[in-house]
Order: sequence, then C-alpha cells, then structure tokens
Amino acid sequence: MSEKEKTASEPKGARPQQKIDIKKLVSIVPPASELRRRQKLLREKRIRIKYDDNLPEGVAKVPKELAKMLGINDGDKIEIVVAGKKKFVFTTTIIDEPGTNNVYVYPAELEEKGVADNSIATLRKYSGT
Repeated sequence: MSEKEKTASEPKGARPQQKIDIKKLVSIVPPASELRRRQKLLREKRIRIKYDDNLPEGVAKVPKELAKMLGINDGDKIEIVVAGKKKFVFTTTIIDEPGTNNVYVYPAELEEKGVADNSIATLRKYSGT
C-alpha cells in the first residue's frame, strides 16, 4: 500500500492508535495469592507487664491494638507466661492507649511468685487447658 492509499482509507483528523504498555496494566492487578490472602491473627506476643494497684484482682488492662492483633475481646480470658514456667490467667479489660507492648495487672499474685514490675512475658488468649 502506498502512502496515498493509507491516508485515503483513514478518516481525517483520526489519530494513529498507540500501543498499550501491558506491563503498566499488569502492575495494577494484584497476584492471585494476594486476592485470597486473609489477615493472619497472631497467637501470642511478647509484652511487658506493668503493675497497677488500682485494678481489681484477676483483671488485666490490654491496649486496643494488641487485643485486635491477638483476637482478644473485652471480658475474654488471657494467659500471661513469664520465663516459660509461671502462668497467670486474667480477665481482660480493653483500653485505648497507644502502643502494643504494655499490659497492666494487679501485682499481688505476681509479686508472690517472684515476677517483678516491667518484666517481659508472653501474652496469649486463654485456651482453657
């Protein structure tokens, strides 16, 4: 085809079509593994135990972010394990406090078992076993 034939077959004022960059389109679409992925709940988290004498015995105050990460609701039972040996069970009270590292508990039972204020422990939802 000559140049004159090409221009004659196209309507006047029409732009030649540009190629679409496939890489740009593919970058928008997430991979299949991401489409089916669900947010994974943590089973346990390392925290710091802080003493709070104003709390009733058997109650722990847990920050909202930490409770959400572990799937803990207000009134649920939690288990705090210190050094893998000393286990304590508390009823939760969810608090709006920034940070996810501190859990506040009544100190009497912990002091009796030799756990100091600001100790590192593991927090998990109580399974009942």
